[in-house]
Amino acid sequence: MVVDAREKEINVGNQVRYTETGTIGEVLEIKEENNATWVKIDKTGMWYVSDLVEVLDEKDMKETTSYKENSKDVDIEDIKKFKEDLENVELDSNVAEGGG
Repeated sequence: MVVDAREKEINVGNQVRYTETGTIGEVLEIKEENNATWVKIDKTGMWYVSDLVEVLDEKDMKETTSYKENSKDVDIEDIKKFKEDLENVELDSNVAEGGG
Protein backbone atom coordinates (compact mmCIF):
# COMPACT_ATOMS: atom_id res chain seq x y z
CA MET A 1 0.00 0.00 0.00
CA VAL A 2 1.32 3.45 -0.97
CA VAL A 3 0.58 6.28 1.47
CA ASP A 4 0.91 10.07 1.35
CA ALA A 5 2.37 12.57 3.83
CA ARG A 6 -0.74 12.19 6.03
CA GLU A 7 -0.67 8.36 5.91
CA LYS A 8 -3.68 8.22 3.54
CA GLU A 9 -3.66 5.56 0.86
CA ILE A 10 -2.80 6.80 -2.65
CA ASN A 11 -4.42 5.21 -5.70
CA VAL A 12 -4.22 5.90 -9.43
CA GLY A 13 -6.85 8.52 -10.19
CA ASN A 14 -6.55 10.35 -6.85
CA GLN A 15 -6.08 14.10 -6.90
CA VAL A 16 -2.93 15.00 -4.95
CA ARG A 17 -0.95 18.09 -4.01
CA TYR A 18 2.87 18.16 -3.88
CA THR A 19 3.60 19.69 -0.48
CA GLU A 20 6.79 21.49 -1.51
CA THR A 21 5.28 23.62 -4.32
CA GLY A 22 1.52 23.17 -4.12
CA THR A 23 1.38 21.50 -7.55
CA ILE A 24 -1.93 19.67 -7.91
CA GLY A 25 -2.75 16.86 -10.29
CA GLU A 26 -4.17 13.42 -10.84
CA VAL A 27 -2.07 10.37 -10.08
CA LEU A 28 -1.39 8.56 -13.37
CA GLU A 29 1.02 5.87 -12.17
CA ILE A 30 2.58 4.53 -8.98
CA LYS A 31 5.94 2.75 -8.74
CA GLU A 32 8.50 1.56 -6.21
CA GLU A 33 12.13 2.30 -6.98
CA ASN A 34 15.30 2.90 -4.95
CA ASN A 35 13.57 2.05 -1.65
CA ALA A 36 10.93 4.76 -2.22
CA THR A 37 7.43 4.90 -3.64
CA TRP A 38 6.71 7.41 -6.39
CA VAL A 39 3.58 8.87 -7.98
CA LYS A 40 3.39 10.42 -11.43
CA ILE A 41 1.15 13.52 -11.66
CA ASP A 42 -0.65 14.37 -14.89
CA LYS A 43 -0.22 18.15 -14.71
CA THR A 44 3.58 18.05 -14.86
CA GLY A 45 4.27 14.52 -16.05
CA MET A 46 6.82 14.30 -13.24
CA TRP A 47 7.38 11.68 -10.54
CA TYR A 48 7.07 12.70 -6.87
CA VAL A 49 8.05 10.79 -3.74
CA SER A 50 4.75 9.61 -2.27
CA ASP A 51 5.40 10.87 1.24
CA LEU A 52 5.74 14.44 -0.15
CA VAL A 53 2.23 14.52 -1.64
CA GLU A 54 -1.18 14.77 0.01
CA VAL A 55 -4.32 13.08 -1.25
CA LEU A 56 -6.99 15.77 -1.66
CA ASP A 57 -10.45 15.19 -0.27
CA GLU A 58 -13.71 17.01 -1.17
CA LYS A 59 -12.94 19.95 1.12
CA ASP A 60 -9.50 20.40 -0.44
CA MET A 61 -10.96 20.18 -3.95
CA LYS A 62 -13.47 22.96 -3.24
CA GLU A 63 -10.66 25.23 -2.00
CA THR A 64 -8.61 24.36 -5.07
CA THR A 65 -11.51 25.06 -7.43
CA SER A 66 -12.08 28.53 -6.00
CA TYR A 67 -8.39 29.29 -6.47
CA LYS A 68 -8.50 28.13 -10.10
CA GLU A 69 -11.52 30.29 -10.84
CA ASN A 70 -9.62 33.39 -9.73
CA SER A 71 -6.46 32.64 -11.70
CA LYS A 72 -5.76 32.50 -15.41
CA ASP A 73 -3.71 30.16 -17.51
CA VAL A 74 -0.28 31.49 -18.37
CA ASP A 75 0.61 31.61 -22.06
CA ILE A 76 4.26 30.75 -22.70
CA GLU A 77 4.34 33.17 -25.66
CA ASP A 78 3.24 36.02 -23.36
CA ILE A 79 6.09 35.18 -21.00
CA LYS A 80 8.62 35.11 -23.86
CA LYS A 81 7.41 38.51 -25.12
CA PHE A 82 7.58 39.98 -21.61
CA LYS A 83 11.16 38.68 -21.28
CA GLU A 84 12.14 40.20 -24.63
CA ASP A 85 10.58 43.53 -23.63
CA LEU A 86 12.60 43.55 -20.42
CA GLU A 87 15.80 42.77 -22.32
CA ASN A 88 15.18 45.71 -24.65
CA VAL A 89 14.82 48.32 -21.89
CA GLU A 90 17.50 50.99 -22.06
CA LEU A 91 18.91 52.35 -18.86
CA ASP A 92 19.89 56.02 -18.80
CA SER A 93 21.50 57.83 -15.91
CA ASN A 94 19.62 61.05 -16.77
CA VAL A 95 16.13 59.63 -16.33
CA ALA A 96 15.38 59.96 -12.64
CA GLU A 97 17.56 62.22 -10.59
CA GLY A 98 17.25 62.49 -6.85
CA GLY A 99 16.05 65.66 -5.26
CA GLY A 100 18.67 66.28 -2.79
